[in-house]
Order: sequence, then structure tokens, then C-alpha cells
Amino acid sequence: MGGYWRQGFGRGQGFRFACGLVLGLAWGGTASAQLGQKPSGYQTARLAAPTAAPLAQGLVAQPGRPVPGSTADALPGWLFRLKDRADFDMLARVHDAGTPLALPHLIFAIDRGQADKVYFIHSRRFQFHEQFLKARDHVSDFGPGGLNENYRSPQRRYLFGTLAWRAQAKAWAYEFWEGDQLTPELLALAQQRLSQQFFAPVLFKPNSAAQEAVGQGLKLSLLTQANVIAQQGFLPLNPGRAVGRLRVLSPGQSVDGLEPDDIALLQEVPLSLPPVAGVITTRPSTTLSHVNLLAKGWGIPNAYVREVKDWLALDGQWVDLQVQRTGVSVVPSRAEARSAVHRPGTPKAWPQPDLKRAALLPLGQMRAADRQRCGSKAANLGELTHAQQRGGLKDVAPVPDGFCIPFADFAAFMAQPQAQQAVQAAQATPGFAQSRQVRTQALAQLREALVAMPLPEGQAARWQAAWQRQLAGDGVFVRSSSNSEDLPGFSGAGLYTTVPNVKQADALAQAVKTVWASVFNAEAWEARRWHGVPHDKVVMGVLVQRAIDARASGVMLTLNPFDTAQSAVTYVSAKRGLGIRVVEGRRLAEQVLYARRSNAIQVLSRSDDPTALLLDAQGGVREQAVEPGRAVLSDEVVRQLAHMGEQVRSLLGHGPQDIEWAIDPQGRLVILQARPFVQARGLP
Repeated sequence: MGGYWRQGFGRGQGFRFACGLVLGLAWGGTASAQLGQKPSGYQTARLAAPTAAPLAQGLVAQPGRPVPGSTADALPGWLFRLKDRADFDMLARVHDAGTPLALPHLIFAIDRGQADKVYFIHSRRFQFHEQFLKARDHVSDFGPGGLNENYRSPQRRYLFGTLAWRAQAKAWAYEFWEGDQLTPELLALAQQRLSQQFFAPVLFKPNSAAQEAVGQGLKLSLLTQANVIAQQGFLPLNPGRAVGRLRVLSPGQSVDGLEPDDIALLQEVPLSLPPVAGVITTRPSTTLSHVNLLAKGWGIPNAYVREVKDWLALDGQWVDLQVQRTGVSVVPSRAEARSAVHRPGTPKAWPQPDLKRAALLPLGQMRAADRQRCGSKAANLGELTHAQQRGGLKDVAPVPDGFCIPFADFAAFMAQPQAQQAVQAAQATPGFAQSRQVRTQALAQLREALVAMPLPEGQAARWQAAWQRQLAGDGVFVRSSSNSEDLPGFSGAGLYTTVPNVKQADALAQAVKTVWASVFNAEAWEARRWHGVPHDKVVMGVLVQRAIDARASGVMLTLNPFDTAQSAVTYVSAKRGLGIRVVEGRRLAEQVLYARRSNAIQVLSRSDDPTALLLDAQGGVREQAVEPGRAVLSDEVVRQLAHMGEQVRSLLGHGPQDIEWAIDPQGRLVILQARPFVQARGLP
């Protein structure tokens, strides 16, 4: 929901429930290793260049063809027992060889038609189980369901899995495709036979919530994806390379002094960040936290690295930062090699607002065209409200009701001579154009002056009347809906302010002015300056919307943010209560991936926040203790969310969607916001 609430919680990013996890966002590439997912021949085959050296790079052959090479061909096709590590290495392939993410593994099959015989398969010769079956002339043994029945049928002949050495966990672990519908009997059989035929103890690594439940029921020792992810010492959040001056910031130290040539090494995740050349954090951040979204939008390298003590001595020196999927490096460099910094360019063609019509707009009467009067945020919710009224959104509670204060009211307020004088005085501050610190201070004073100014006659009375008439004076969130956010190519996420749970009549006008003044938030100004957005063309609509005392809240993406080529995957992140502070990236949220093809839910992390934010009866929000680590969402709710996301994507028609949602006190799903998901793009 737009910007952030500054009163008491610093940056809530106003309800932008971008919930997070300790994961690497390998934009445009595979993130299987960072996600702790099962090694996939299909995935590596998709990414491998035809001329790559398969064994050296940890890549594998194309589907249906064994990896060529005399050494591989000379080895046995499979063994029935592995007596030591040498046997394993003889048959195994290695993904990301020579890197911290190196993953030696092989595929195996258990043949229930031959007294549960175990086949440890030469996985450099046979990339897929199907190749192994063809070599044994067993493909014809299957019925109409073919190989599919070996993943879904309790009466299947084969159990197909993968066995790997997980270095971070210092453990051998076996696993199955996330869509494999393992029964307790099948999993017990796999555990028994692998333990008998393998030279070391083995753990079960579930790849779905359903598999984890089966393993827990059998009281097996489990190595979950969340365990694997948490053990990693680095996470490449946005791959790339930059040369800049390393600036080490201790916890609590202001980021206002950072310059565009700096590479920031941050020992806590900041609430906001000005444009820089690169980012390293020593605490796990969230995939959709504001800082990570900024890094993605700026096209700069960004990574979490646990151990950075060897780099601290480079503070103030020019360094070369490289963030790759398989590692992060920082080495001394020269200032002459500095990265090209993106400077403000020609102003972009920004949507022209309608400043003439001042009538308040109820959400139920708004459509997409009303973005010219109230911004895309409110207009999108109007479209969804219209769709619900016509039955186009099933199994979803209505969008919380509200009304929009249009751009025209903001324009009338800013046209007052004292407002114009305040803006001109701020920009005339000596050093304003040259110094970010000067701008930050001048803009803060400007915001204070604007909030203290009187409103044009009649504005507050109109808002109060609509609040009482349409919303019965219930608590409301007062949210930004400008013409410079929620747009294809520029989300503006987290730049502007939201005031939560306004309940007192005299507080509404103050909240609206606070949202209006957030046009001059320092981070909003810097983001627009960086992207070449003309400041004098930005106008602010305000959405006054009924507050929902959410049981749980979160964000959903209608694709896999860790591999954006996987559009049939939904990412869901959740926390208990309101999600105001989640976007800070300082607390992990529960995160899951739902794959439509397999109907499987993969748990990537559980929420570690010991408190939840709830609506306060007197206005604002209050904290309440909760039990961290407990599941926030059931599998049923995750699937409902994924279904809802596909409906929203179809209705709005802007490609992948970034959707904020909540579960209301009655247990119903509620849509709070939908915006186009802006994917990473390199800067010129």
C-alpha cells in the first residue's frame, strides 16, 4: 500500500507487505541452489549453452541424450550398492562445481517389481530416469499413464529420486520431485532401502509441504529447504558488477551521506537507501524489501554476505564488487575504473493528470480510465471492485470499500501562494542541487510546512461527509495514489506515505496532508531524480479506505521471482496481523512457492517475527506477541491465493502482478492492492 508510515514504526512502507526471506534472487537465471531445491536436469539443460563443457561446468546433456565422453561411457551404468565416497563420485555429477554452491548428486531408482532393488544411476550418462529405463527396455512396462504413474500412484513400480551431498548441512540427503505424491509406505521403503545400500546415514529432504508432513509422521530425520537456505553464507539478491568506493556503515549509522559512487556495506538492513553503485548487507534481507526493490530498479549488484571481516579494512577504498549466482567477491580497484553511474536524463513521458474534476470518487464507481484523476493504485482497485460486482472474482471478499480524493484537490492545495513559496524556498536552499544531505534536510522542513498549512475552504468538510456517508466513520487507511506509482516499468513502491487506522474526525485532514506532503519524501525525490521523472509533474491522489484488522497479510507474485521464466509458479509471503514493517527486511516472513503443474507447495521459510501488528481501538496500530516459527498459512489458503492471483492477472491484463492481500477477521481473502510486477532491467 504505497509509502510508509513515519509515526512510531519508521518505515512501514505503509502496508507494502513485501514479505521476505533469506534467498537469492537470481533474476533471469536459475536459483535452484540458493533455494535449496532438488537438482533438475530439465533446469540445467534449459540454461546450458550447447557448447558448454558439461562435466567441468556442472551442466548436463539435453533431454533424451546421454552426456558424451569416453570416460563416462566406460563406467558402469548403475550400481546396486555404494560402499564408499569413491563409488558415489564415480557416478555423480556436480552442479556449480568449484563454487560454494557445489552440489554433487546422482539420481536413483527403487524397483518394487524386483524385490525393491536399488539402482544408483550413473548420472553423467543418464540425465533423466527415463533414459535409464530406456537403457533397460522398461519403458513399455507402463500403462496409459506412462511415467507419470511413478510420481502419483501408490501402486507405482518405481520410486525415482535424487541423492546429494549437502555441504552446508554436512549431510547426505535424498529427495523427490515436489509433485511426487509420496505415501508413508513409499517413503518408509525409500528410507529403509537407501540406508541399507548406501555407505552413510541419509536424511530425507522434503520438497513440498505434503512430503514434509509424511516425513514428520514417520518421525524421520528431515533436512528441509528452509534448513538449507538458512545455512548459506551468502545470497545473491541482484547479480551484477560495480566499481565504487566501499563505505562500511555500522548499525544505526545514517545512510544519508552515501553518494552514487559508493558501494554500501551495511551491517543492518536500512529503512531506506539513496542511489548507490552497489549494496552488501551482513543480515539476511527480504526478497521484496524496499532496499532490494531499489537495487533491482537501479540495476546495481546487491547481496547478503554473512562473513565480511576481510572486507572491513577496505573501508573508504575503491573496490570491484561482483555478485554472481555462485558467489560474491570484493577486491581492491582503482577510481579510474569506477562504474558508469546513471544520471538524470531526459524526463520521461509521464501520464498527464486530470486536474479539473474535483468530485470524490467511490471505489465502486471507478474504472481504469480514472487513473487520470486518482492514480493507478485506486483505479486498479476500482477495476477489481467492478469485476467482483459482476462476478469476475470468485471466492474473494470484496476489496475494502473507500473513496478517492482526486488530483484536483492536491493541485488546489499546492496552488496556494504559501505552498508555492515553501516549495521554491526548499529548492533555493544553497547546495540543494548538489548535496543529497542538504536536499534531505530541506525536504523534511518542506513537508513540515505543508502539513501545517490550512486547507482550501470546503475540502475537509467534503472529505468528512464522504467518510461518514460511505464508510460510517469507520477506521480508515489514508493511502497514496499518485501518478508516479503502480505503473508498468516504474512501480514507485514504498516511496510515499500511508497513515494507518485513522479514527478521529479531526485526524483525517491531517492524514491527507501528510500523504500529500510525501510527494517530497527524500527517497521519493531521489528515486524520481534517478529515473528522470519530472518533480513538477507529480500529483498525489489519496485513497481513503476502510481498515481491515487482518489475521494475516502478505504479498503475492504471479510468477517465480527466483526464476522469472517460471510463470506457472506463484510466490506467496505472509505474516500474522498487519504487514506494515515487513518491507523493512528486518524480520523474515513465511514464504512459499506454489507450482500449478505439480500442485505442490514448497515452504522456503517460516516467519521469525515474535510480534504482530493489529488495529488499535483508539486509532493507529498496536503490537501483540505471537509464536514465531508456526505456520501462518494452510496449504488450502496458499492454493486459494494462487487462484486469486491468476484471476487478478487475467482481469488487469498487465502481465505478472504484485498483489497485496489480507485475511479478514471472518477468514476471507481480501485484495488490498494490485500493481504490475516490475522486473529487473539494467540501467543505461
